[in-house]
Amino acid sequence: MNLTGQQTLPVAQAEAWAALNDITMLQAAVPGCEAITPAGDNAFDVLMAVSIGPVKARFKGRLQLSDLVPPQSYRLAFDASGGAAGHGKGQALVALEALAPRQTRLTYEVTASVGGKLAQIGSRLVDLAAQKLAEDFFARFQAGLLERHPPAVPATVQVPATAPAATPNLLRRLRDWLRRLVG
Repeated sequence: MNLTGQQTLPVAQAEAWAALNDITMLQAAVPGCEAITPAGDNAFDVLMAVSIGPVKARFKGRLQLSDLVPPQSYRLAFDASGGAAGHGKGQALVALEALAPRQTRLTYEVTASVGGKLAQIGSRLVDLAAQKLAEDFFARFQAGLLERHPPAVPATVQVPATAPAATPNLLRRLRDWLRRLVG
């Protein structure tokens, strides 16, 4: 299976890099992820529940980062087993490119293979499930980025200098109208 794509992230390149290396952020963004724990230099153990067609399982796996070029790119190797449900293995190349002060392009290229029951359900179903996982991940990841780094609030609108003189007049009219209404 091969999966490629790109996403435009609403943050600076350094902020995108930090988020891609933040275990809490990734655990919240990966659909079905139950735990990500450090397991050595640039290595992580992962536990996640996955459902692909009729196959549902909890997968235990390992992620290993390599070829790190902060804040531009890294390679991610993964290997996971879901017992009788099957196993998966592959790698991904993730790259970041600054487009603007608060805009970064993330590109990814994933190559993976599956075995066991996962392989028996067909590559088309596995490919569709992988695409859906990627879409869900990026929707959650972008929401997390926006929560962590909200867009700047635009400058307040300047009120013309003539407005303060009109304000007391308006307040007087409103007060008079309320007296007539109540009175």
